[in-house]
Amino acid sequence: MKKVLISDNISSKCVEILKEAGLEVDIKTGLKPEELKAIIGEYSGLVIRSATKVTADLIDAAAKLKVVGRAGSGLDNVDKVAASKKGIVVMNTPGGNTVTTAEHALAMMFAAARKIPQANASMAAKRAQGLGMHVIAYDPFLNEEKAVEMGIAKGEISDIMKRADFITVHTPLTAETKGLFNAETMKICKKGVVLINCARGGIINEKDLLDALKSGQVGAAALDVFEVEPPVNNPLVGHEKVVCTPHLGASTEEAQENVAVAVAEQIVDYLVHGTIRNAVNFPSIPADQVATLQPYITLAEKIGAFASQIFEGGITGLTIEYLGEAATLNTSSVTIAVIKGLLTPILEETVNFVNAPFIAKERGIEVKETKSNDSGHFESLLTLTIKSPKKEISVSGTLFSKKDPWIVRIDNFNVEIVPEGTMLFMHNNDKPGVIGNIGTVMGKNNINIARMHFGREQSGGMAISVVNIDSPVNDKVLDEIRKLPNILDLKVISM
Repeated sequence: MKKVLISDNISSKCVEILKEAGLEVDIKTGLKPEELKAIIGEYSGLVIRSATKVTADLIDAAAKLKVVGRAGSGLDNVDKVAASKKGIVVMNTPGGNTVTTAEHALAMMFAAARKIPQANASMAAKRAQGLGMHVIAYDPFLNEEKAVEMGIAKGEISDIMKRADFITVHTPLTAETKGLFNAETMKICKKGVVLINCARGGIINEKDLLDALKSGQVGAAALDVFEVEPPVNNPLVGHEKVVCTPHLGASTEEAQENVAVAVAEQIVDYLVHGTIRNAVNFPSIPADQVATLQPYITLAEKIGAFASQIFEGGITGLTIEYLGEAATLNTSSVTIAVIKGLLTPILEETVNFVNAPFIAKERGIEVKETKSNDSGHFESLLTLTIKSPKKEISVSGTLFSKKDPWIVRIDNFNVEIVPEGTMLFMHNNDKPGVIGNIGTVMGKNNINIARMHFGREQSGGMAISVVNIDSPVNDKVLDEIRKLPNILDLKVISM
């Protein structure tokens, strides 16, 4: 009999569903990392919320583990790369507590604005429009037409900071969103702005927020999440201008039961019936097609993620061209992988192989497929073209040795890029000294270069440079590179 471990507190409905399906269930909450590591080898399934940390070390000890199910959406406590390498399916339950979190954000907004001390203030409205507010939103995948249809104004982050009286955060914690609100960005905001964070701790720099509250630049704050949870000796807790709650955003009884039922049903579907649902790292494909399709799915996801991070603007459409051998595939799962890859750099754990097409549709993104037997010099080729009202870009990739993903063309530039790890993507003038200057900056800052790739349209014209590096770079180093001669722009890409 397959065994499932529940390592965090969860609704009893989850246990009932798992046992009714014939699975053996153990409930062991509050385990220390070494205690969990000592027993994880017995289990085929692991059910968690936010407390359990599924690290690479734990995964290495999980000899029988087939699936990790998160009752909720956030997966920053799971090493998804390590799980994928070991073939462990990572599932979450996106949407099960979305309304609850939105309601809590509104409750916190009023609590902060009116200085209401009660942490259990609640509101029934689902949208700020219903309160007569003028809503401005930033979403890199939301185009203008869809924003108008939804009755909101679309703006850049800097525009929202300058105009909004209340700013509420609804984004995952990523490299780009970490410290999004800091000393510099809070200076841009309207004096007296109210900041609400019911998303993830770390999006607001807490030290800088404290300074901004003291100066009056930020009038009040409402926090449901913190950089360190539970917050210990945190000066924001108990501050006269701050309303704090202990990560209650998704903690209504109804929401917790919803996600408990959902994760139990998903684990039963996989461990008992072999069907994958709401996996963030594996698509649902027939077992006999896995060997053929999986390399293309990996390639497609990487192409989407790469293109997403070099593109700017609201996306209105994307076209995926399958050329050569790729045109003979059952491409439905591959197309979904492209969409997931495209959305993931911004939406992180809220997007998976199941909901990616629906999220794209909600944002007004039109998806098209084309197929052709002609793939030029390549045996097989995938080309993704992303469009906005003002511009478009295309990224092409192939499989090297029929298994390793490579990006071989960006617009008119022929390249040979291995899309992995941290990369610096630059447009530059094709002039002597560019490569040497980049290498000098990296060496001076003790950053090792793993690979360098270059492409140009013609000698002396526009070129692109892509540098794979072994460690992340800070803003100081990035600014130093941007100021180098002949560097036109720079983006950091994480794969």
